Amino acid sequence: MSNSIEGDTLTLSRARDAVCTLVAGDTRLKIAPHLGASTLSLTHKGRDYLRPAPDGADDVLQTGNFPLVPFANRIKNGHFVLGTKDIQLKPNLGDHPHTLHGQGWRSEWEVAEISGSRARLVFDHRCGEWPWDYRAEVIYELRDGGVRIYLSVTNLSPCAMPAGLGFHPYFLKTPQTRLKAHVEGVWLSSDDCLPTEWHGGVYRGKDWTRGDVVDADQLLDHCHTEFNGRFDIFEGDEATLTVKASPDCHWLHIYVPPGEDFFCAEPVNHMPDPFNKPNSGLKCLKTGERAMMWMDMTLHG
Repeated sequence: MSNSIEGDTLTLSRARDAVCTLVAGDTRLKIAPHLGASTLSLTHKGRDYLRPAPDGADDVLQTGNFPLVPFANRIKNGHFVLGTKDIQLKPNLGDHPHTLHGQGWRSEWEVAEISGSRARLVFDHRCGEWPWDYRAEVIYELRDGGVRIYLSVTNLSPCAMPAGLGFHPYFLKTPQTRLKAHVEGVWLSSDDCLPTEWHGGVYRGKDWTRGDVVDADQLLDHCHTEFNGRFDIFEGDEATLTVKASPDCHWLHIYVPPGEDFFCAEPVNHMPDPFNKPNSGLKCLKTGERAMMWMDMTLHG
C-alpha cells in the first residue's frame, strides 16, 4: 500500500490499495486508509504542519493525525455497564490496562470517494467485543492553505449505542513553540492516565488562555474543560496554524511528552473515562442516529 494517488477522480479499486494524496494549490495531504484513515503528512509550500510519518510507517501512532471513534481517550480497565450490557474491552495499547480511542484507529478503512482535493473513507464495525454495529465516516476536504476534516458515526444496531468522537493531531514542537487556547479548567490525570480531580485556572504554570510555551520538563497529559473550539500555534511570535473545532467539542486534551519534538492538542466531544464521570459529554445514539464533528486547520505562512 505504498502507491501514491493524485489528480483527477480515481476508480475505487485503485484507491483502496494506495496511500491517497490530495492536492490544492501549494497544499498537499497524504492519507493512509490502512492505518486508521490517518494523516501521513500535511504540507503547505513544502513546510510540514503536522508531524510527518516516517517512510514505511506501519503503526498509526507514527502518523500525524487520526480520527477517534466511537470514543476518545481511555475507558478504565476497558469495562463499563450500560443498561443490561456488561462490556469488557481488551487492552489495545501494549500492556496499558485502559482501552482507548475505540476501534477505528486500529482498523483499515475503505476509500468510498476520492478526487483531487477531497476524500471520503468509511469503516464498518460489526457487533463483537464492542456490542454494537456502526458505520464511521471521515471526509478530508483540502484547500490551498488548509483542510477541514469531518468525522461521523451512525448507530446501525437495534438498540442505543454510546458514542463520542475526536481527533488526535500531532504538531511539531521546538523550544519556541507556543499554544494559545481558551480553557477554564483541567482534569488532572493519575499516573495511569485517568482523570482524577478537576482544577480551575492555571496548572503547573501553563496558561494556555494567554498563550504559553509548550515545552515542558515533565509529562503533560490532561483534559482541559470549557474549550471554546479554537486554538492557535505560534513559533515565537509567528502564528503558524489555527485550529477550529465544531461547537460540541468542549474538551481539549493536551499531551506533551518531555524530550520529544511533537505535542498533541486533541479536540474531543467528551472527557476521558466517560462512563465513570458525570456530565462527561458522551451521547447515546438511537438506532439509525448519526453524530458528527469537524476540525478545521488553517495553515499560515
